[in-house]
Amino acid sequence: MAIFHAILLGLVQGAGEFLPISSSAHLVLMPWFFHFPDPGLSFDVALHLGTLVAVILYFWRDWLEILRLAFLPKVQSSELLRLNLQGQYNKKILYFLIIATIPGAVFGYFLESYAETVFRSPLLIAFTLTALGLILYLVDRYHVHRKTIENMTWRDSLWIGLSQAGAIIPGVSRSGATITAGLFLGLNRESAARFSFLLSTPIILGAALVKLPHLFAAGFDAPLIVGMITAAASGYISIKYLLCWIQRASYAVFFWYRIALAAVIIAVYFAR
Repeated sequence: MAIFHAILLGLVQGAGEFLPISSSAHLVLMPWFFHFPDPGLSFDVALHLGTLVAVILYFWRDWLEILRLAFLPKVQSSELLRLNLQGQYNKKILYFLIIATIPGAVFGYFLESYAETVFRSPLLIAFTLTALGLILYLVDRYHVHRKTIENMTWRDSLWIGLSQAGAIIPGVSRSGATITAGLFLGLNRESAARFSFLLSTPIILGAALVKLPHLFAAGFDAPLIVGMITAAASGYISIKYLLCWIQRASYAVFFWYRIALAAVIIAVYFAR
């Protein structure tokens, strides 16, 4: 694989994993658009490890606080563990994340073979980009969003977890599905995104661990390492600026991006 292709795929994986635009769709589309071979499973694992690094680097303080609240709820936090996060989470948040992880893991296990074969059609991706984008736009624009993560219930976490089933299909987007579900359940924009990003940690970790043997069997080369680093960097930047963006704007820009990309896919498909 050329270094340029590794950088391109790293960029779209890092951005697409956390922005509601579908990383899996972009990983299918880039080789299709630019006529280079699919990099294979080992490279896909490396990219996911890169995004795992990104989410851990950004949310390590949050995870420390979440674990403290879950296992040391009656202990006064030290200055090291405090980190200005009081009031953002409650002692049940870890269990809510576990509840939300289970459906995604189950659906991922049983539908993985479909995701790697029949679900990779460009026209199907164009449809799912449009459909999920429209749902996200309507829920974001017309639904009431007042709840924070602190006010979530176990039912909210279960529904958000179940929404990940659709993310098996490229174009739906794991972050897009979970953010949309969070907004529909009444979470405000930042809380929906933050819970989605926290939820991505166990999901990405589990998927990477299952496929890690393929990575070690294939070995590490320069494009793989470059792709991993690029995915980590673009993922971190995407998390940071999405959380800033939604404090002053809506998710509408991602709807219009998805519509534009779907139009390009259809145009290219019928032009060939």
